[in-house]
Amino acid sequence: MEPTMQNDRLLRALKRQPVDATPVWLMRQAGRYLPEYRATRAKAGSFMNLCTNPELACEVTLQPLARFPLDAAILFSDILTIPDAMGLGLHFADGEGPKFRHPVRTAADIEKLGVPDPEGELRYVMDAVRTIRRELDGRVPLIGFSGSPWTLACYMVEGEGSSSFARPKAMLWNEPALMHRLLDTIARSVASYLAAQVAAGAQALMVFDTWGGLLSPDAFEAFSLRYLTQIVTALKSDPATREVPLILFSKGANGHLESMAASGCDALGVDWTIRLGDARARVGQRVALQGNLDPTILHARPEAIREEVARTLASYGAGPGHVFNLGHGITPDVPPDHVAALVEAVHSLSPRYAAG
Repeated sequence: MEPTMQNDRLLRALKRQPVDATPVWLMRQAGRYLPEYRATRAKAGSFMNLCTNPELACEVTLQPLARFPLDAAILFSDILTIPDAMGLGLHFADGEGPKFRHPVRTAADIEKLGVPDPEGELRYVMDAVRTIRRELDGRVPLIGFSGSPWTLACYMVEGEGSSSFARPKAMLWNEPALMHRLLDTIARSVASYLAAQVAAGAQALMVFDTWGGLLSPDAFEAFSLRYLTQIVTALKSDPATREVPLILFSKGANGHLESMAASGCDALGVDWTIRLGDARARVGQRVALQGNLDPTILHARPEAIREEVARTLASYGAGPGHVFNLGHGITPDVPPDHVAALVEAVHSLSPRYAAG
């Protein structure tokens, strides 16, 4: 029997329903700033071992919930699981970030790619989702996620991380049809992957378009938004996933909030370079908003953190539809007690707005 959900603030807020307090979870809430995470990572032996071991992935997913009264858990995994399952040979060099042994550079490379089987090559992710849901036992919802087609394509074509991703951008200009073929394959893979996470137990979904902000307005609409919308349409047309809240987050793409809201998603993640109240005015009642505290505030004193939490809550204002989060992920050098101060501030200061 499915356990009763003890805390459904997140799910209610994403559907723009009333809540008693603004729900809060944090991008990278399970990570290197926690000593218990570092211990588990050492036990795993490598980052990839940690990601591909469902029991250890569950362990680190639950670690921040043991410390802080967060309103959601998010699956511990990596955005590059899909291209790895496509055979690109993902590995992590110490201090250098992700790399692919077989980057995608030619039409022949793209022709070889297929949509991975979520219960085949990606079974370890689905097993992690099932394990986490069982261990959560209804305490809070579980968020599943994927990288966006454009963001995954950036890594797949470049072969590693980059500040400019010149190779994928050159491909979209020099061979736009080839880039569209790649993005369509990735979009179908992401939709399949997210649907499988729901089947395994995810109760909300998020798509991270980390590098959408690198694109010009026209290129964003053609090469990022088009494929985000394709994923939304696929999930919202499937009875098995239609009611599962879906969050789109495109870092640095604040100029596209209206068109992203029109995609059919349930919520938009917002970074810290726009006032939350301005974002709310632009999207109206079409979607919930998630965000958008500057992550570096977690290096400030707790009193300053509380002041910025208050400012963010006031910027959104009264009424439903706000999920409190950072504008990007927690960095590894943040003191855990500063995260505790943030969560406490959200829960103590938000009821006056949530009830409005």
